[in-house]
Amino acid sequence: MRYEFRVTGSVPRLMAEAFPELAAEPVPRQTLFFGTVTDEAHLYGLLARFQALGLKVEEMRRLPE
Repeated sequence: MRYEFRVTGSVPRLMAEAFPELAAEPVPRQTLFFGTVTDEAHLYGLLARFQALGLKVEEMRRLPE
């Protein structure tokens, strides 16, 4: 499953490296993370990692395969 996460603000490169399984791309006023999520546990783990780093996920969506 491929997912996209839109995070508030510009995420520094070093912090984005905490998500090696996701690509990060800056967009106006947000940072876009996207990549493959293996299962539900992986998805919840990613969300917990965003939260632990103080990043606010504004939007999350599953992408077409």
